[in-house]
Amino acid sequence: MFLHSARHADGVIFLNDDGLTQAVQEAGAVELLLVRHGESEGNVAATEARLAGAEVIDVPARDADVNLSGTGQEQAKALGIALARIAQEFRPDAVVSSPYARARQTAEIAVEAAGWPAEVRTDERLRDRELGILDRLTRLGVEKRYPDEVERRSWLGKLYYRPPGGESWADVALRLRSVLNELNNLGNGHRVMLVCHDAVIMLFRYVLEGMSEQELLDLAADTAILNASITRYVRPSGAGPWTLESFNVADHLAEQGVEVTEHAGDTSVHPR
Repeated sequence: MFLHSARHADGVIFLNDDGLTQAVQEAGAVELLLVRHGESEGNVAATEARLAGAEVIDVPARDADVNLSGTGQEQAKALGIALARIAQEFRPDAVVSSPYARARQTAEIAVEAAGWPAEVRTDERLRDRELGILDRLTRLGVEKRYPDEVERRSWLGKLYYRPPGGESWADVALRLRSVLNELNNLGNGHRVMLVCHDAVIMLFRYVLEGMSEQELLDLAADTAILNASITRYVRPSGAGPWTLESFNVADHLAEQGVEVTEHAGDTSVHPR
């Protein structure tokens, strides 16, 4: 009987001529740490613009080049001090960051503070969602300049709305699925830390836990991913589904007297 193979998140699935399936599990990573970058100059500028009733966010650089704020640097160092407490045999053997400056700086500062020998690598699939024509605009700015987009976004909801020139959350989820597929092929026993962005962490949860659209949007409406927070998934066998062990933990910042900051995106996420 001739077998055709296709990739699946949990291994290789073989489809035979009768439509039957046989799964062959592959060894992959056993632990996944998801870290949001520390507070950025863009986070601060967006909050100031919103409070001032401005239409445009006065960011100092393009999104990929926005640096950590002073507070963000302190958060990254505190994160590293907390990571240093992890026993050597349980430390991540790979640290991969979004190439955006705020994430890369968080990873580099944290790894140095932790005293880890790990090299920080970057992967563009971990970058923040691209906003297209809505980039640098506050919610007020979008309402004033692109009312048709506000209506379209309200109709479609956050998961499927794609601004012209930008990405939907579903687009981001697609690139994250390929990242997770690679984690399934690393070989058993690997532990990985990914440093990325708030929407990316939300969408990792969506993919890893098989959430519905409603479950994802309910979570996004009520939860802000804290700067320099840690979310942890485990699967001791190195195969199959992941288990969420902790989510959005930033206790390590408060313990060290570092400000805990909450810079959430637009919480109007459900279709109407």
